[in-house]
Amino acid sequence: MKKNMIAAGLMAAAATASHAQGGNVSVYGLIDTGVEYVTNVGAGGDNLTRMPTLTGTLPSRLGFRGTEDLGGGLKAVFTLENGLAPDAGTQAQGGRLFGRQAFVGLSGDWGTVSIGRQYTMLFWSILDSDILGPNIYGSGGLDSYIPNARADNAVAYRGTFSGLTLGATYSFGRDAVNAGPSPAGTNCAGENAADSKACREWSLMAKYDTAGWGVAAAYDRINGGPGAFAGLTSGGLGDSRATINGYVKFGQAKLGGGVIRRSNEASAAPRSDLYFIGGAYPVIPEITVEVELFRLDTKGNANDATLFAVRGLYHLSKRTAAYVTAGHVSNGGTLNLSVSGGAAGSNPVAGGSQTGLMVGMRHFF
Repeated sequence: MKKNMIAAGLMAAAATASHAQGGNVSVYGLIDTGVEYVTNVGAGGDNLTRMPTLTGTLPSRLGFRGTEDLGGGLKAVFTLENGLAPDAGTQAQGGRLFGRQAFVGLSGDWGTVSIGRQYTMLFWSILDSDILGPNIYGSGGLDSYIPNARADNAVAYRGTFSGLTLGATYSFGRDAVNAGPSPAGTNCAGENAADSKACREWSLMAKYDTAGWGVAAAYDRINGGPGAFAGLTSGGLGDSRATINGYVKFGQAKLGGGVIRRSNEASAAPRSDLYFIGGAYPVIPEITVEVELFRLDTKGNANDATLFAVRGLYHLSKRTAAYVTAGHVSNGGTLNLSVSGGAAGSNPVAGGSQTGLMVGMRHFF
């Protein structure tokens, strides 16, 4: 609490100084929470009712964003974004104060260069084609890295030129916080003189968007290091994801899909493909219905999974919405992936299936 109050005071002082010098600082955020019901949990096949820690439709956050005009078309930019768990009011991303984003950079007509904790290009590449995104029932249930594709100690570039967006990141140590094993942390701090490859991350992206459609391709690789989770215990071991995806709009409706190929050198079955296809349609201006189907195909064994999810949003205003979302996962082989990305402790038995339902509300500010 004291740490949060100090941070808020410092940001208020920074905002006052920035306005006085001709800069611009804005405060923004999102609160999203509700009640979830998950079936077939654990060996007893029990049902679970809870308020999830993480996401409903979007992860809750509090952020500060600012720019300063330096002249000649050049701007200084920064973002500090805190992830929070509204069920208990605690901090997400392993307890980081600004675990979602924390970077400073320079921006111009040529693009933006930034340094700090920030998203990799995998995140930006699928932002428009993964219809449900970080929904509690979605792609993160089959690969937890997808909604958590960020890197500490990273240098990033992103620029858009006549619809073509190019981007790259390079991290000297991708995860300095031990918060797992979980999506929030993998215990791989890097910046190690004894192993120049340890815990490095790099990614590339090319994306083209028009008013009616878009396509993207990206590659993201993370290296292991001593003590890292998930078997990536040396800098010589890597886990990479390559994607091709796209979307098309039909009036107010939208269809998106793609594939993410994963090559995990620390896994007994190193290669898998995650396919996704979904759509969104505004039934009336106040109500939007979205559906998406995901298929995880692991090469060389039966550890496959299929997840189907649906979400209905009722827009009470431009900033406030109530929603109902549901999902169902079917596991094969020895997989026991949970339908829910909302909190740990809801997995079924190996090869089991599971259904989840959540009713909630979100508000932007």
